[in-house]
Amino acid sequence: MSLAPPGTKGQHHDQDAADAAQLAELGYSQKLTRALGLWSNFAVGFTYLSPLVGVYSVFDYGLATGGPSFFWTIPLVLVGQGLVLLAFAEVSSQYPLAGGIYQWAKRLVGPKYAWMSGWMYTWALLVTITSVAYPITTYAGPLLGYAPTDTNRIITTVVVILLCAVVNLLGVRRLAFVANIGVVAEVVGTIGIGFYLLFFHHKQSITVIMHTSGAGATGGYTGAFLASCLFAVWIFYGFEACGDIAEEVKDPSRKVPRAMGMTLGVGAVATVILTLGLILAVPDFGAVISGKSATPLEDVLAASLGSVGSKFALAMIVIGFVSCTLAIQAAATRLVYSYARDGVIIGHRTLSKLHPTFHMPPAATAVTAIIPAGLAFLPSATVTRVITFSVVGIYVGFQSVVLASIIGRAKGWKPAGTFRLGRWGWPVNIAGLVYGVTAIIVLSIKTPPNGTSFFERWLVPISVGIVAVVGLAYLAIFRPKERIAEEDRAS
Repeated sequence: MSLAPPGTKGQHHDQDAADAAQLAELGYSQKLTRALGLWSNFAVGFTYLSPLVGVYSVFDYGLATGGPSFFWTIPLVLVGQGLVLLAFAEVSSQYPLAGGIYQWAKRLVGPKYAWMSGWMYTWALLVTITSVAYPITTYAGPLLGYAPTDTNRIITTVVVILLCAVVNLLGVRRLAFVANIGVVAEVVGTIGIGFYLLFFHHKQSITVIMHTSGAGATGGYTGAFLASCLFAVWIFYGFEACGDIAEEVKDPSRKVPRAMGMTLGVGAVATVILTLGLILAVPDFGAVISGKSATPLEDVLAASLGSVGSKFALAMIVIGFVSCTLAIQAAATRLVYSYARDGVIIGHRTLSKLHPTFHMPPAATAVTAIIPAGLAFLPSATVTRVITFSVVGIYVGFQSVVLASIIGRAKGWKPAGTFRLGRWGWPVNIAGLVYGVTAIIVLSIKTPPNGTSFFERWLVPISVGIVAVVGLAYLAIFRPKERIAEEDRAS
């Protein structure tokens, strides 16, 4: 017996039909399970953006590099990423397709441009999966009572990645279920702990965020502040995942742009509250900047929460890291599947094949598990160096879409989705591109070197260049041409 209100089934059927018709107009038939609403779409994007993972990963670096006034990197990066989000929202509203960046660039510019955009973004995602799963031992070890050795770190990383692959393979409903749990952990672990620190354990005045406390004393504060921007840059992306899973969202032209906005907005609020709470709870900034206090975040939590509270916080952090890994892997899986469905990568027939029950691609899921898990077996110092590629690689992928929007407008593209920028399209796109290119340059120059050699000093641009050259070589040698499988092509 159905408890649905009268007319609900008919409305759902009409929406499903409209979504399938829109997908058919874009050249594909409905194969993935379209089951997500606005909240679940937001949950996937929010757990990917994960202010909890971002703040707990790079707070120590941000404070030690930029002093308490590194806090102002948050609004600076938010404005820039807000411009990028608006560009993404407009494009995704018209082209709500699995694989996001690759599909958007293809329709705005062309297949070769799109192939390179997706190539850079795919490798950035694969590395990011490792970069999020790799630190989990730091929090899971004390929580579960095992030492955070290199061996245990590798084991934990691999186990987490493989478990996330299983959840992803079981279908989008399981993904949404775990993502919703992740949202709860994110809110408690950021807003809850942030407010607790602000109300009960602040040791500084709010005015400290206007001071450098000695940061950048040797080379000037401007350079130190720009370097500390890595803190906010590392946090404020992930909203694009809402578009990566668009073919599994009901009424995606309306809901995907809204979910993107919710992701960045809620993420901003959570980040501000937690970061401010942590800054004001640090007793001695000088000790942090001089290196005498190397782990200020850990010290603040231990002093403020006690043993029981610290265990609870560790549990929330672990859940947040796992759900973030899951969401990033979900985005990467859809991107690999989108490539394979178009027939533009080796093994595309296998990679595009869907499981008959769960409607997910097992081979594509395996790719997004095996490669990141394999990276975990590199020596720990090497893993850290590989991870430096992830942020800039993501930004390169982002800016390829912003640039594609500009190229598209110049060629006569008229946005036709539910969300449109109208007369603001040109200025928003141009300002977003200026921000993104500037951020890429700053990150390439200011990312802290891992050593003194030329390679280590310029590792970020070198690694991005290597990935780009390999992608261009693939295009030149294999000359991939779109061959959408008959079973995937809309009739």
